[in-house]
Amino acid sequence: MLSPVTIETIELTLPSRIEAINKAATAVAELVTRSGIDEEAAFGIDLAVREALVNAVIHGNKLDEAKLVEINVKSSLDSFEVSVHDQGQGFNPETISDPTKEENLLKSSGRGIFFMRNFFDEVDWSISPTGGTTVRMIKRRANR
Repeated sequence: MLSPVTIETIELTLPSRIEAINKAATAVAELVTRSGIDEEAAFGIDLAVREALVNAVIHGNKLDEAKLVEINVKSSLDSFEVSVHDQGQGFNPETISDPTKEENLLKSSGRGIFFMRNFFDEVDWSISPTGGTTVRMIKRRANR
């Protein structure tokens, strides 16, 4: 008999302040630990989630504390999914410079999307008609 798919979710809303990023990332990391994800994958998830949160707070909401960042995390037997939504103007991720090109190697920023795409199996962005951008990242689990 197959075991039922158990899902744990967390939903967080935080103000657009740098200090809030660590609190949210810690909550996601705790769920990663409870989910039994291996240490190497957990490191990548943590780094990518922090980058998504920084992008939402700084680039999306421009540190405007009146604007919120929403985080939704779902853990199932098949995957680990994180969505981060800001209330900013939106952007096209394809216009972001490739951080692996020689002219970008020494830049102090611009690696967040690269990390997200490398540490998760699937990453996509959507711009809401009512405002804001959502990045959705999915890490598939190996067969258990």
